[in-house]
Amino acid sequence: MSLTSVFLSEVMGTAMLLLLGVGVVANVLLTDSKGRNGGWLLINFGWALAVFAGVYVAYRSGAHLNPAVTFGLLGSGTEEYAPDVAVGVTSTVVYLAAQLLGAILGAVLAWLAYKPHYDRHDVPEEKLATFSTGPGIRSPLWNIVTEVIGTFVLVYVILQFGNTPSELGPLAVALLVLGIGASLGGPTGYAINPARDLGPRIAHAILPIRGKGGSDWGYSWVPVVGPIIGGVLAGLASRVF
Repeated sequence: MSLTSVFLSEVMGTAMLLLLGVGVVANVLLTDSKGRNGGWLLINFGWALAVFAGVYVAYRSGAHLNPAVTFGLLGSGTEEYAPDVAVGVTSTVVYLAAQLLGAILGAVLAWLAYKPHYDRHDVPEEKLATFSTGPGIRSPLWNIVTEVIGTFVLVYVILQFGNTPSELGPLAVALLVLGIGASLGGPTGYAINPARDLGPRIAHAILPIRGKGGSDWGYSWVPVVGPIIGGVLAGLASRVF
């Protein structure tokens, strides 16, 4: 499998993930949306199904869709990121670049789908919340701890899926993300994916969204650093356990 195919697969899969993920939060938060006030569990289910769809779209590249997964595989000592895709500096950069680009693209598409609702909505913080995560209690150290734990669960369990005969595939990952959101998502909004947060945050910053306010770059490093640490730790733990 060529790295060009890997790149396109990860772009498309991550774009699908973010289109549906940003979309469900917009559906719950934005003015005059049919799903307004649908609640936290609707967001949890929406993100889980977004992962389900994204994994199917990107199956050819191994459906990382998440730099934390890529770093977790790297930490696990695997020799291939996907069948016939050797681990290396170039392949790692290709995965990371594709995931970030796909995340930006998916967020832009979600904005287009809800454009009139963004125009009518008058709470800048909620507009940003449709794109990126934010903490319930702003405490960078503890916010990182939450993201490390959530991402560790995600990546470690995904790595263990490869040791089981169930072959549930995307459904298993979707249910895992649903569980993480329901159990560990409250403190930070469970980014558990650097591209999932950074890509849409970039989209929020560059899109001509009426009355959007700032993009909260002061917090933006937390949902990048925390998930990367969690992913690497999960990969290293998978070698031992």
